[in-house]
Amino acid sequence: MPFQTGAVTKQPPSIKLSREKARTLMVQHHGLARYSHKKKGALPTLLRQLRCIQLDPLDRIGTNADLVALARVSELRRGEIYEALLPGHAFEHFAKERCLLPAESFPWYRLRAAETPWWRLSERVKRLPKGLVESVLEEIRLRGPITVQALEHRGAVTAIDWSGWKGTTSATRMAIEVLWTRCQVVVCGRKKNTKLFDIPERALPHWNTSAPGEFETWAIRERAAAAGLLSRNSGPVWSMLSEARTSKLPQQLIDRGELCEVTIDGSPRRYLASPEFLKTRSKEYDGDVRILGPLDPLIWDRPLTKEIFGFDYVWEVYKPEHQRKWGWYVCPLLRQDQLIGRMDAEIKDGKLHVHKLWREGKLWNEDAVDRALERHARACGVDRVIRKKAIS
Repeated sequence: MPFQTGAVTKQPPSIKLSREKARTLMVQHHGLARYSHKKKGALPTLLRQLRCIQLDPLDRIGTNADLVALARVSELRRGEIYEALLPGHAFEHFAKERCLLPAESFPWYRLRAAETPWWRLSERVKRLPKGLVESVLEEIRLRGPITVQALEHRGAVTAIDWSGWKGTTSATRMAIEVLWTRCQVVVCGRKKNTKLFDIPERALPHWNTSAPGEFETWAIRERAAAAGLLSRNSGPVWSMLSEARTSKLPQQLIDRGELCEVTIDGSPRRYLASPEFLKTRSKEYDGDVRILGPLDPLIWDRPLTKEIFGFDYVWEVYKPEHQRKWGWYVCPLLRQDQLIGRMDAEIKDGKLHVHKLWREGKLWNEDAVDRALERHARACGVDRVIRKKAIS
């Protein structure tokens, strides 16, 4: 008999998308084709669909989480997303960055926290006196939900220094960071930048169970479902999954048909996507203009945004003023499947002040822009818009 080598497994071919198709799928996948109506359960449903909503404390025309919700659900008001999700429907932890995550994900995060130290946890623990973390946990168990400010003062510790950025010197606050990272306490409420903490047994009683599997497998599938198109290149979108990205696991998920590899015409980048992402959807749009948060999931991957929308977006909030091309807190404007411009605005003195509007896309429509601004002003509790003419 002739010599036989081991069978070679044929890898599934990459799926190639045109830029137009990729753009359409991304807009529809991220719930931006048509508004959903505000009703009971609308925001928990939205979070389950998006998988994660990035948090940021800056509140110029609403926080990023506000803007994500306002772009998708009609008749909301600023701050309502936190009231609707906390407690019970969501918790906060790191995905690509610090995010609101659906309560269903909590068992997986608690599994990860029990298995592996992360985010400089050991450095914090070393700075805290023995027994202090357990003491703070017991106080929250007895007095929660509670703010950090209301907890007993337990002295000072040496702050963690990350390349010039210094963390807290409060022993109580550092203990909270340890407990939160370990998923032993969760954020159960937010009002502006003040957080309420509680034990998960009270805040997430229906999800106080064990995760039925291995974290990395679940997390890669979840990250792909959240992104729509998840770049296989390294970057912050992978966060604590950086090692998993370069492991055999992504290819194994492709081989099993749980994920697909996708490429876009004219681009060398490769992406992971769930099979559900690639399903044909009805191409219907409501024609409204949406104000996107700087960290909206649609535009989070800036190279992808440039590839499929032809829109070069840089959030300049952390740039020195003399280096900014657009402005401090500039938000993209979406209409149908096109990014049509940018807006620099703020809520001030009971009005929505639109300092600058940049017109860039072919689908720009003055009436639709005006309606979007009026809708946003109402959501922010003001009834007057002051705007200038758009710059082409």
